[in-house]
Amino acid sequence: MENNYLPFASEIIEIIKHTDIEYTFRMKYEGEVKPGQFFEVSIPKYGEAPISVSGIGDGTVDLTIRKVGKVTNEVFELYEGQHFFIRGPYGNGFDVNLYKGKELVVVAGGTGVSPVRGVVDYFSKNIDQTNGMTFIAGFKTPNDILFLEDFGSWKKNMNVILTVDCADDNSACQVGLVTQYIPKLEIKDLETANAIVVGPPAMMRFSAQGLIDYGFKEENIWISQERKMCCGLGKCGHCKIGDVYVCLEGPVFNYTKGKTLID
Repeated sequence: MENNYLPFASEIIEIIKHTDIEYTFRMKYEGEVKPGQFFEVSIPKYGEAPISVSGIGDGTVDLTIRKVGKVTNEVFELYEGQHFFIRGPYGNGFDVNLYKGKELVVVAGGTGVSPVRGVVDYFSKNIDQTNGMTFIAGFKTPNDILFLEDFGSWKKNMNVILTVDCADDNSACQVGLVTQYIPKLEIKDLETANAIVVGPPAMMRFSAQGLIDYGFKEENIWISQERKMCCGLGKCGHCKIGDVYVCLEGPVFNYTKGKTLID
C-alpha cells in the first residue's frame, strides 16, 4: 500500500543560482508531473516546506527555492550529487491542453513566475499550438529577476514584457507594475482568450480585474494559490479557506471560484 506521507530521497542533479537567496535545484524524479503542482521538500530534524515545480525535464524536476527558513537554509548547504527528501507531486497544476489553439496571456509576479514557468516554456517550444501568447512578468529590481536566461529565449517566440518596480539607468527592463501593461494588450478574440495570473494576493486581484476590464471572460482566467500550501494532503488545515482545502482542490483555480479564495 502506497504511503502518501512517506518522503523519498532525490539526488540534486544541478544547482542554478538566480539571486543570493533563490536557487533552482534540478532534482532526479521519474513520474508524471504538471506545471503548477508542488512537492514537499524535507530535511530530517528540520521539517519540510512546500515548493512549486518550476521546470519539468526528462527524468528531472526543477524546484526553485528561496532561502527564508530552517528547512530552506539547510537545503542551501547541499551540493550537486547530494540528496534531500521530497514527497509529491501534489495539487492539480495547469493543464496546457486548456490553452491550446487560443490566445494566452500569463501574468506573474516575483516567485509566482516559478509555477507558470512550465506553461510558458511549453508554449515557447510549441508556439504553433497557440493563437498568440504574451507573458508579463514583474520583479522588484533587476537583481531579483528569476530565469533571466529563459526570458531571452522566450522573447524569440512570444511577446514578453519584463518589468521591475525600480531600475537603474543601465537596466534593460521596463519599469512599472504588471497591471500597467494589461490595457496595452492586443487580443484578437476576447471570447476565447485565456489568462493565467500568479503572484502575491493584491497583484492577482488587481491583475485579474484589469483583464476583466479589458474584456476577458472571468471563466477564462486562472490563478494559483500556491502560497497557501502546507501538508499537501488536506490534513493540517493550513490551506483551508471556508470549506475549500486549497491543496486538494487546487492550488490552480478558475477565477470564478478562485476570486473568493484570495486574501
